[in-house]
Amino acid sequence: MTPLLERLGLRALHRVDPEAAHGLAIRALRAGLAPAPGPQTSARLHTTLAGLDLPNPVGLAAGFDKNATAIAPLSRAGFGFVEVGAATPLPQPGNPRPRLFRLTEDRAAINRFGFNNEGMEAICARLSRRGTGVPVGLNLGANKTSKDRAADFARVMTAARNHVDFATVNVSSPNTEKLRDLQGKAALSALLEGVMDVRGATPVFLKIAPDLSESEIEDVAEVAQNSGVAAIIATNTTLDRTGLASAHAGEAGGLSGAPLFERSTRVLARLAGLTDIPLIGVGGVSDAQTAYAKICAGASALQLYTALVFGGLGLVREITTGLDALLARDGFASVAEAVGSKREDWL
Repeated sequence: MTPLLERLGLRALHRVDPEAAHGLAIRALRAGLAPAPGPQTSARLHTTLAGLDLPNPVGLAAGFDKNATAIAPLSRAGFGFVEVGAATPLPQPGNPRPRLFRLTEDRAAINRFGFNNEGMEAICARLSRRGTGVPVGLNLGANKTSKDRAADFARVMTAARNHVDFATVNVSSPNTEKLRDLQGKAALSALLEGVMDVRGATPVFLKIAPDLSESEIEDVAEVAQNSGVAAIIATNTTLDRTGLASAHAGEAGGLSGAPLFERSTRVLARLAGLTDIPLIGVGGVSDAQTAYAKICAGASALQLYTALVFGGLGLVREITTGLDALLARDGFASVAEAVGSKREDWL
């Protein structure tokens, strides 16, 4: 697909309901109507994360391909790795519509999906049939009506462990009532112990919220270190609404996109000083400069999602190309050399 066709496609999608537009985007991917340049790589961009070999450090965040129906085209879209899900043990419809809002003025989105997905059996069946390509991981979730949400994470891990390259414990979504309570020190430690007991050889990542206090960030770092977590994803969406211009600013749910950049990057930099666990920077990555800033703040890799709503999949290649140039400009021979090089700027 040419850049012009992609821009026209994005313009058309922005004329329809955001959730309907997302469904159309997934269908277009499956039909081959999207850029498929393959992952861009170079000696500078090639990196490793938690034992995973990444052609570049730019990944797709969970939530875009909730049901793992577009793994093959996404693996060819330029990403260095892809995360699908979240998956819960049982299928669930999620929260009532409307539950996704496009904040164009703010280059942001608010969602309150509530872990809508087809359940772990359907999702893991698709993961078991995926071909070779970039590393693919699954975001683990818990059912809204579950009486033991910690056990739900272990159930999904058991089902997925032989079909993924990594799995992410997601206790940071604001859209399932009291889910974020599992980020507390004791609860998180017990939850991670249950997941680690059944993970086999699969690396386990932990995704945290951007709205944690300083002491809560310290607790997360300590628990993650003690639990053997392979990477921390910082961060999920925020409940903060400071400075938004859109008419949708008051909608309930998690805010993602450009307004999250500073908040999430400060949490990332703080974590980088508390643990030697590799970090994945998420939140407001929209171009090569914001991607590079995350790396310099302490991220070994990145993920994006909301920026694709406004820039399309062609943005992935723009970011990787620009990131390569920025690393070269500053004399870094690799991503790893740049990690944390300007962390103090964010403290």
